[in-house]
Amino acid sequence: MKKHFIFLIGVLLIAGLFPVISSSYITVGISVLLFTGWASSWNLLGGWAGQLSLGHASFVGLGAYFVALGASEFQLAPWWSIMLGMLFAAILAFIWGRITFSLSGPYFSLSTIAVAEILRLVAINEGWLTGGATGVFIDTLPEPFGLDLFDKVSQYYMALFYAALTIAITIFVSGRKFGFQLRAVRDNEEAAMAAGINPTVVKLKAFVLSGVLTALGGGIYGIYLSFIEPHIIFNLLLSIQIALTVIIGGRGTIWGPAVGAFLLVVSGEIFRTTFAQANLLLYGALILVVILMMPRGIVGEYVQRVIRRKYASRT
Repeated sequence: MKKHFIFLIGVLLIAGLFPVISSSYITVGISVLLFTGWASSWNLLGGWAGQLSLGHASFVGLGAYFVALGASEFQLAPWWSIMLGMLFAAILAFIWGRITFSLSGPYFSLSTIAVAEILRLVAINEGWLTGGATGVFIDTLPEPFGLDLFDKVSQYYMALFYAALTIAITIFVSGRKFGFQLRAVRDNEEAAMAAGINPTVVKLKAFVLSGVLTALGGGIYGIYLSFIEPHIIFNLLLSIQIALTVIIGGRGTIWGPAVGAFLLVVSGEIFRTTFAQANLLLYGALILVVILMMPRGIVGEYVQRVIRRKYASRT
C-alpha cells in the first residue's frame, strides 16, 4: 500500500506540470482526470464488490445539477452545492441499494439503467426546478482566493485533485478490512456469509461510497461544462463509458481505471481528429481487441503475470 501512495505522489507531480508543458491539450487532460475519478469510484462497486452498474451517470447528473441550480437559483458557492449533491447521492445510493441488492445476475444492472432513466425523465419534465429540456447555464461563480473557476487551468487542477482523491481512497480501502470484505463478497457471497460477513451491508457501503465520489466528480464536470442538460448529463452512454474504462483498465485494481481512462480518452481524441469518418469504428475495434486479448483488463493481466512469475520463482 505504501508503494502505491509513493507512486501516486510521483504521478501527481508529473501531472501537475501538464498545464505548463502543454496548455493546448488541457481539455483532454481534464477529460482523462474526470474519467479516472469516475472510473475509480465505479470500481469500488463494480470492480471490488463485483456489482455491475450501468447507471452511474445518475450520480454525475446529481452533482452537476446541484452545482448549476445552486449557482443560478440560490447563489450558493459551488463547494456547498457539491456537498449537497454528495449528500443526495448517498441517500439515493442507500435507498437504491436496499431495494435492488436482493436482485441477482443481470437484474441489478438493469435496475441501475432504470433509475438513471427515471432521473433523466424527471429532469426533463420538472422544468420549474431543472430548466427542463433546455437545461441550466452556470454563468457566475465566486472566485475563491482569486481563482477563476471558469478558467481551464483551475478546472484541470480541480479534476486532478478529484482523480487523486479517488485513487487514494481506493488504495486505503484495498488494504483495510473493508477491502478484504469486498473481495470476499465478489468472489463468493455464500463463503463470505459463512465467514460472518453480511454481503448486503458490504455492497451497500460500497455503493454509497461510490455514489458520493461520483457525484463529487459530477459537480466538477458541471463547472467544466457550464451548461447542464438532461440528455447529456444522464446519458446511458456516459454510464457505459465509465464502466468500459474500468473493464479495459482492469476491474478490482488500483491503477486500472487511470490506465483505461488515459487509453480511451486519448485514443478517442486521436481517432476523432485524424479519422473523422471512421473514428467510431476504430474506437470500437480498439475496445474489442483489448477486451478479447486482455479479459482481465490491461492492469489486471499485468498483475496476474507478476503473480505467476513470483509463484514460478518460488517453485
